[in-house]
Amino acid sequence: MIKEPKVKKILTIGEASEMLGVTVTTLRKWDKNGHFKALRIGTRKGVGDRRYRLEDIKKYLIADK
Repeated sequence: MIKEPKVKKILTIGEASEMLGVTVTTLRKWDKNGHFKALRIGTRKGVGDRRYRLEDIKKYLIADK
């Protein structure tokens, strides 16, 4: 049986911003205005930390071309 490598499918805001070539501040604004929504994880300050699905980032990059 062959095990597939574990691939990180949920990214931090910093990792997502690097992949997209934008600042963390830009990603926060995009989330706030609905342009590129984030997942919310945990309970930091009552709203949770932003996380981004790798699949969503890839789709966005392909559509942006």
